[in-house]
Amino acid sequence: MARAIMIQGTGSNVGKSLLVAGLARAYVRRGLRVAPFKPQNMSNNAAVTPEGGEIGRAQALQARAARRAPHTDMNPVLLKPETDTGAQVIVQGKRRGTQGAGSFMRDKTGLLEAALESFHRLAADADLVLIEGAGSPAETNLRKNDIANMGFACAAKVPVVIAGDIHRGGVIAQIVGTHAVLEPQDLERVAGFMVNRFRGDISLFDAGRDDIAARTGWPSLGVVPWFWDAWKLPAEDMMDIASRKGGACKVVVPQLERMANFDDLDPLAAEPAVTVEIVPPGRALPGDADLVIIPGSKSTIGDLAYLRAQGWDIDILAHYRRGGHVLGLCGGYQMLGQTIDDPEGVDGRPGKVDGLGLLDVHTVMAGEKRVTLTEAVTRDGNLPVNGYEIHMGRTEGADCNRAWLDIDGRAEGAASADGRVKGSYLHGLFSADAFRASVLASLGAESQAGYEDGVEDTLDALADHLERHMDLDGLLQLAQDVRT
Repeated sequence: MARAIMIQGTGSNVGKSLLVAGLARAYVRRGLRVAPFKPQNMSNNAAVTPEGGEIGRAQALQARAARRAPHTDMNPVLLKPETDTGAQVIVQGKRRGTQGAGSFMRDKTGLLEAALESFHRLAADADLVLIEGAGSPAETNLRKNDIANMGFACAAKVPVVIAGDIHRGGVIAQIVGTHAVLEPQDLERVAGFMVNRFRGDISLFDAGRDDIAARTGWPSLGVVPWFWDAWKLPAEDMMDIASRKGGACKVVVPQLERMANFDDLDPLAAEPAVTVEIVPPGRALPGDADLVIIPGSKSTIGDLAYLRAQGWDIDILAHYRRGGHVLGLCGGYQMLGQTIDDPEGVDGRPGKVDGLGLLDVHTVMAGEKRVTLTEAVTRDGNLPVNGYEIHMGRTEGADCNRAWLDIDGRAEGAASADGRVKGSYLHGLFSADAFRASVLASLGAESQAGYEDGVEDTLDALADHLERHMDLDGLLQLAQDVRT
């Protein structure tokens, strides 16, 4: 029978995803069959599973840490924000529709049942299920109908460990305050606490750790120092997006408001010869870029308007006129064309807009959402590329006749006549070492990294880190048998 334990946080972005990934690798190295699980996630950085479903990118990384294939049961409810008040709802890997935030809070019909169903299926093939919460259980206004934190913990009868982030400051108040606002039935679920992201001499926090334990009655499971190599792992939250200083080859990326699947950039950031500069709103794109990448977007037409509002369209055209290269991925590919037509409003509001005009293609947002793992080869060098497609719409036009990828005989992508502007629906391109090396060589830079090996090494280093600084034996003892 499987055991389970849930890691909840005092807030968003306290490191829950990374903790679960490190714990998964640590326990699987101990010989346990481990499965990660997050009942409800909110992220536009989705991953595709072998069965053709969508889950949060963090759960895909955690599955990799656990040395098992990602599955839609690992993240049965995924919310993908399209506007400030609405999100696409993915249930057990499939798009259910779009809901406003208010209607979602009022109506979660069937979602807890779906989460429990997925959880029990995972538990049937595991020794240990590591569950990740979302946001914070201290958000008492969200407790009614909650399925992400204590609502799920109570329904599944699993113990909870509360993680606080000392890097933000006020970690004692974070954890003690969480204890103060939880309802009695939720307090019964909590089995301990831990402190994450400490910098400096850990012994200096001994008194703080003991004070938390005294005020809450919860045992400490460890104080974890900052893990400096976290940037080498795929990030899920836009809050984690950061520029990465490297060599002279500069890749510039405008930070779109609804930027999606931005882990496309991670393999480039891992290259010592490459500087990846993420440009925030309010700043012009630098004029010394070698390559501008327009990333994926959850709202292509909305983000194209946002791009223009920042003046980035002018910067991109100027970059191209100076002889620079431009690559558009998924939504970014659609933006590079002549027009984007969304007659049914599947990507937001219905309408037709002009694109940037750098590719002679036209996009129509229609049809079923394409969600699939994909193997391709480049047409010019027969280089293998493994990635995934996750988009709605079709793109056609004269520049598609210069498609630069081949997927089982199907042409994919488009290129300008001079080859300096390209687009593709395929995410994950740069994870392929040979392809990435070829792109960098065309920009005058040399690839010096093996990306996939680097991710594996970092997961092992993270597991070592948690073995040193957390009580993993104690955590395992707190985990309880899954009850059906």
